[in-house]
Amino acid sequence: MKVYQINSVCGIKSTGRICTDILEVLENSGHECRIAFGRETVPEKYKDKVYRIGSNFSVKLNALKARIFDNEGFNAKRATNKLIKDIEKFNPDVIHLHNLHGYYLNVKVLFDYLKRADKPVIWTLHDCWAFTGHCAHFDSVGCAKWQTQCENCSQIKTYPSSMFFNKAKLNYLRKKTAFTGVKNLTIITPSLWLKDKIEDSYLSEYKCKVIPNGIDLDVFKPTESDFKQRYGLVDKKIILGVASVWNEKKGYSDFIELSKIIGEDFAIVLVGLSEQQKNSLPENIIGITRTNSAKELAEIYSCADVFLNLSYEETMGMVTVEAMACGTPAIVYNKTAVPEVVDETCGIVVRAGNIEDVCVKLEGISFDSIACQEKAKQYEKAKQYHKYLCYYNK
Repeated sequence: MKVYQINSVCGIKSTGRICTDILEVLENSGHECRIAFGRETVPEKYKDKVYRIGSNFSVKLNALKARIFDNEGFNAKRATNKLIKDIEKFNPDVIHLHNLHGYYLNVKVLFDYLKRADKPVIWTLHDCWAFTGHCAHFDSVGCAKWQTQCENCSQIKTYPSSMFFNKAKLNYLRKKTAFTGVKNLTIITPSLWLKDKIEDSYLSEYKCKVIPNGIDLDVFKPTESDFKQRYGLVDKKIILGVASVWNEKKGYSDFIELSKIIGEDFAIVLVGLSEQQKNSLPENIIGITRTNSAKELAEIYSCADVFLNLSYEETMGMVTVEAMACGTPAIVYNKTAVPEVVDETCGIVVRAGNIEDVCVKLEGISFDSIACQEKAKQYEKAKQYHKYLCYYNK
């Protein structure tokens, strides 16, 4: 069997690692896989298994067009036509889509081809962009226009941001036309929460199944390091937060507020900050920029006393699972999909925005490290990604 995957990145960040994890599961089962990606770099060991869509210059040009005209997903015609030629050359049995946004692809051109080719398609949705007129997430602003007709998007300045136009209504209609009507397409979501949203959207015509994202338990496990010594935290209880990008929706301001009321025996560590954010932190918050090293993350997770996920919008909560795999219990907000990954053996769910309650729960939190690891075993990557083989075979 031959599977062709398409994603914005390959081998890096969460969705890129999911693609290469699936590739390894396929190859270990005797199948072939090729990954087309649109931006950034690829780890050396995958370079003979990938196809680059466009170039760094074309990504920047498409991003500029999207910011001027609010038309993300409808540029990059030339690059997408070249991608189709590569798909035809590989001649896959199954085409597996992931993130189609990211200034690298023309979704109309791609889906016109998918309808002509009439090959089985799997589409793993990692956010909500596929069924909105603009944004990738909408829960934090309480918007439900996507259920009927997006227009006048209130998040026009959020990714994929537009500087001048608000074409949410047109984008919604163009996406609906492009994304519906594929004969043999199955949607996969990493959470029940996102599956419920799909069933309320124009994508409800498709079968939708849940396969949570998987993690590498050979990497994410209790790991010794000198992290506490290096940062002068030997006598502190560490509250840890991790994100690829820190903003209001990830709970950045909530961590700042928490830092004002926690006791002196606590210290907050935030991973994934920009240099500008690092330079403006309170004294009791240690800031670390983003790392693509899973081993380094495991070391940090392992030395934390509690993992705090104060995000208002998540389609699964993968970093929470990674922390639990390293033996660290979690406190999470009751928003979107994050509560699905914790239970009474490994974490606590609190009302979103209730910083005082978070502080109270921090003082009394006590969970068994082994119980946290046992919960995380449900998300072992080989177990999760072998489920895709079943859908490929079907």
